[in-house]
Amino acid sequence: MSKKLLRIAGILFIALVLAACQDSADEEEDHEHDHESEENAEAGDAEMEGFNAHYHTGDTVSLTATTEADEGDGHWHWYVRGGDEGEWEEADGGDGETFESEAVNHQQIKATLYDGDHEVISETEPVTIIIDDHDGDVYEGYFDDEDVEDRDISDWAGEWKSIYPYFEEGALDEVYEHRAEESDDMSFEEYKEYYDTGYATDVDNIEITEDGEFTFHEGDETYSGTYAYDGYEILEYEAGNRGVRFIFELEEGDEKAPQNIQFSDHIIAPQKSSHFHIYWGDDRDELLEEVDHWPTYYPVEWSEEQIIDDLYLH
Repeated sequence: MSKKLLRIAGILFIALVLAACQDSADEEEDHEHDHESEENAEAGDAEMEGFNAHYHTGDTVSLTATTEADEGDGHWHWYVRGGDEGEWEEADGGDGETFESEAVNHQQIKATLYDGDHEVISETEPVTIIIDDHDGDVYEGYFDDEDVEDRDISDWAGEWKSIYPYFEEGALDEVYEHRAEESDDMSFEEYKEYYDTGYATDVDNIEITEDGEFTFHEGDETYSGTYAYDGYEILEYEAGNRGVRFIFELEEGDEKAPQNIQFSDHIIAPQKSSHFHIYWGDDRDELLEEVDHWPTYYPVEWSEEQIIDDLYLH
């Protein structure tokens, strides 16, 4: 082969290599572009597991994305933004279908599943991290009347479990031992008696929908009712602090459904509840006088350890 032909062949080879490199770079650029999360990306049937109603300072957020739409060739990307108005950014802490990071107040998180062509297969709805360390005057019951606002039933919508079974098993004893050590007024035994009266209930679980339907699970018995908001009442306590009862009245339901339900959760304006004390009965005014018996409920997905950690902060 002549030197001229060799030079031409060499030039053609280099050109082919450069073209291949450019195609690879273009593919990489397209990959990066396609994985930028769009603000209005259409969410599919993906779900997120492991999310809590609220976190404490220093807590770790551990999430898992799941979907039935994945046919085996999909890959997950996780995104975060600083509230409703922020821009979505690809997140550190995502590893395939799992995500782990320190809780950041008001940060939103979502996961998107892409196929091999970098097209969206499915996407979770965003979740918002709320850090609530139970401090501040409002939680302690010190607030102004004008700070109290009406709340929608959606603040309590979800599936809830009583913590009375944990109390009966002795699982919460460490909390009361700690409080007795910190108190000059009450012993461990006195705390146990106080909470035995407060938490006592036969209703193990309550399901609440955003339409106001309550379903009570009492042993093997289940009964339901639909309730409408009936305002709030501000109560003055002997200790000098105050509380707010948010009240719902029965519209229709089973015979055993109480006529009146009142929530108290240390919150005085619209905000998703992370636990609540609940009062129910047929006499609205009589219930407002009840201050000794307040069955307490936490989200069903909370573990015993999460409940204990939360009680330490009360």
